[in-house]
Amino acid sequence: MKDFFSNLFGRNNDPKSIVSFDVMDAIYTKLYNEINNFEFKIQGIHDTVLVNLYSFPGSFDYKEAQDEIKNSGLKNAYGVLNELYKKIDIGPVTEEQMLQELEFDYIHIQFYTEPTPEVKKYLKHVLHNFVIFFCCTNSLETNDFKILYSGGHFINYTKGILETQSVDIKDPKTDIQKIGFKEFEKVLQGICQYLNIEIPEGVELPFHENLLLDEEVTVETFEEFIKLVSRGDIDEKFAKKESKKLLKNFKKGPENYHESVEAHWAFFESIDCWNSDWKFDPEDAEYFISEMIGEDLNFNYPEETYSHDLFPYIQTALGKRDLELMTYDTQGDNYLFFVAKKEDVGRILQLSELTKIEINQL
Repeated sequence: MKDFFSNLFGRNNDPKSIVSFDVMDAIYTKLYNEINNFEFKIQGIHDTVLVNLYSFPGSFDYKEAQDEIKNSGLKNAYGVLNELYKKIDIGPVTEEQMLQELEFDYIHIQFYTEPTPEVKKYLKHVLHNFVIFFCCTNSLETNDFKILYSGGHFINYTKGILETQSVDIKDPKTDIQKIGFKEFEKVLQGICQYLNIEIPEGVELPFHENLLLDEEVTVETFEEFIKLVSRGDIDEKFAKKESKKLLKNFKKGPENYHESVEAHWAFFESIDCWNSDWKFDPEDAEYFISEMIGEDLNFNYPEETYSHDLFPYIQTALGKRDLELMTYDTQGDNYLFFVAKKEDVGRILQLSELTKIEINQL
């Protein structure tokens, strides 16, 4: 049940935006009536998007959550809800309403994006949490919503949700929020596609293509990947043989992780790559990248600049050749670099999500 309270201030709704009440309410209706949680993949979004319909107090009715609430200095789940309502200017749940054991629903959406260039030195991806509560503004019916946001991991869920902050989607306060808020539009459109929700007429769609990663992974998928990351400089017979091997490992699933990684390494060792630890000199970068592209690459950089701080200067020099430096995620303390054509980067990242061969932009 979507119980609500009055919003004490102005309405938060732009009917032309994908982040609008009409769209959010349609998503809620699907979650409430058909499927209350799911995960799916969207083009350009790392890993899976998680969507859950939760409620106060029902979703907190288990021992671990009750302990978390107690450790937060609150009496019950309604106490948590009232703390959140304060952040978004919604009137509190009263003692009388608590006694009625009313349920108050909310939507929690989680996904990862690329970080800012500065954060990328430390993290490959950053998490975004959007917590949506419904309310009424100048109305007796639900006609509005408010958003709480956090970039943290909800290991302790009660603590995590209490640390969320009220946000205006049109007014990001940090560069990380700017990325997350923009991708939130894509995620909402993807959710509508996934749930077969007809987006209201008049909404200005941020994207005009199918956002769902619903391609079937075949041997041709791996062939395309191999040709793109090698810039086409690979023997046709070898590409077909490698593709079959990679597909075979892929079909074995997550339990075959180590064999799959070994297969990925074996493939990358067969093309022009540069394996380096996290600390490298500019001279090394110039030498090895020149070897990979078959021509001398020299780039300007400030004195005493090393390792990941060199990436912007490397990319500028490669960009003049319509190339880009990328890396296979080794999950270790080293880089496995390769060079791709700039026009192929988007498709490489899509294929990375499909094939589970983890590729990162730098």
